[in-house]
Amino acid sequence: MYHYNRCKFIIAISIYFCFIVNLTECVPEKPKRSTLNQLTRTLLRKYDCGVRPVHNWTSSTTVYIDLILQSVLDVDGKTQSITTSIWYRQIWRDEFLVWDPEDFDGITELSLSSDAIWVPDIIVTEFVEEGKSPPIPYVYVNSSGSVRNYRPIQAVLACSLEMYAFPFDKQNCSLTFRSWLHSVKEIDLALWRSAEAIAGDKREFMNDGEWELLSVPSQYWQIRQDDADYAQIQFNLLIRRRPLLYVVGLLIPSIFLMLVDVVSFYLPLNSGTRIAFKISILLGYTVFRVNLTDELPATALRTPLIGVFFVVCMAMLMLSLIKSILVVKLLHHSEKEVKQMSLSACLLDRYGSADRSSISGTLESSLEEDLLSLNDVPDPPSGLEWLLQELVSLRMAFSQEDSESSAQAEWLSLCLRLDRLLFRFYLLVLAVYTGTLLLLWARWSFT
Repeated sequence: MYHYNRCKFIIAISIYFCFIVNLTECVPEKPKRSTLNQLTRTLLRKYDCGVRPVHNWTSSTTVYIDLILQSVLDVDGKTQSITTSIWYRQIWRDEFLVWDPEDFDGITELSLSSDAIWVPDIIVTEFVEEGKSPPIPYVYVNSSGSVRNYRPIQAVLACSLEMYAFPFDKQNCSLTFRSWLHSVKEIDLALWRSAEAIAGDKREFMNDGEWELLSVPSQYWQIRQDDADYAQIQFNLLIRRRPLLYVVGLLIPSIFLMLVDVVSFYLPLNSGTRIAFKISILLGYTVFRVNLTDELPATALRTPLIGVFFVVCMAMLMLSLIKSILVVKLLHHSEKEVKQMSLSACLLDRYGSADRSSISGTLESSLEEDLLSLNDVPDPPSGLEWLLQELVSLRMAFSQEDSESSAQAEWLSLCLRLDRLLFRFYLLVLAVYTGTLLLLWARWSFT
C-alpha cells in the first residue's frame, strides 16, 4: 500500500512538471533589445541636454559652420529684404556622446533627436522671417562624438538693397552667424571649409533664374559686448541681376518711341496730321508705362535711374507736342493777330513786314497810275468807259489775290523757320539729357 501511494505521488509530480513545461513553451519569449536601441539608451541615460557637453567647463566648444546657396527666390526693394534658399551645416564635438564601436556590434554612427541632445544657440542676425523650411528633427552622431546638423533653410533676410542702377544692379547681402548667449570662451565659431572653397562654390546654385551668383566671401571676427567677446562668421552673398528681360521689355520700346517722335518733325507743318500723330505717341507711351509699373522696383530711399529715364522721356514727348501746337497755332493766325504777340511781332517785323510793305506800295502806286490814266481819257463813249472800269476792277482783284498769296507764302516760310529753330532746340535738349544720363551711368559704374 505504501509503494502504491508513492507511485501515485511520483506520477502526479511528473504530470505537473510536464504541464508546466508545456505552458512555458506556449508563452512567447521576450525579445532582446537591439544593439542600436541599447546604444541610444546608454548614451542618453544620464545625458542633460541643457549642459554644454564638455568635461572641463573652462574649455570652449568649437562649432564649425558651412553654407551653400541654392537660389535667390525674391528681392523686395520696398521692404529691403531678400528671400534665399540655403543649405546650412553645423558640426561640433559632444564629449558625452562617445562610445567604442566594438562594444556595440561595430556601430560607428547613429541618428538622434535634436531635442534630446545639446544644440548650440547659433542664430542669423539678419533674419526677418524664417520661410517654409522643412523640419529636420534628427542629427548624426559618430563614435568620436562629432555631431552633424544638416538642414535646408528658406530665409527672409534684411538687406540694404541699392536699386539705383536697375536693371544692371548688383547686390551684396550678408548672413552673420553668432551665438545668442555664449561668449567666445564657451562657444567659438570656425569655417568647416576654406574661405576660397566656399566663395567659389556654385554647384548647387540654380543659375537659370533672374539672378547670377558672383561669389560668397566669408570672414571671421569677434565683437565685444557687455565686457565679453562674441565670435561671428559673416557670409556675403554677391549677386547680379540679368538685365536682358528688362532691356528688351522696357528700354528698347522707350527708345523706339523717342526716335519715332523725332522723325515725326519731318511731317508737313500744314498737313494737320503732326499733332494727331504726336498725341498718339504720347498716349501709347502712357499706356506702356502703366502696364509695366509692376516691373519697376519700389524703393523710398533713392529713385532708380531708369525711373528718371522714363519721366524725362515723357517730359520730352510733352515738350515736342507743345512745340508743334505752338507752331500750328501761329500758322493759322493772321499777321495782325500775331503782331500783338511780342515774340512773334519781332520775328514778323524782321522777316515779313519790310518785303510786304514794298510789294503793297508798288501795287498801290500801279493802281493809282491806272486810275489817273482813266481820268485823263477824254469823254469816251459810255460803253467803252464801262469796259475800261471793269478791266481795272479785274486787275485790282487779281493784284489783291496775288498779294494775299504772296503774304501767305511768306507767313508759311516764317512758320517753317520757327519750326526748324524749335526742332533744333528740341534736339539740343535731347542731346543734353542723353549725355547727362550717360555721365550718371558712368559715374555709378566706376564707383
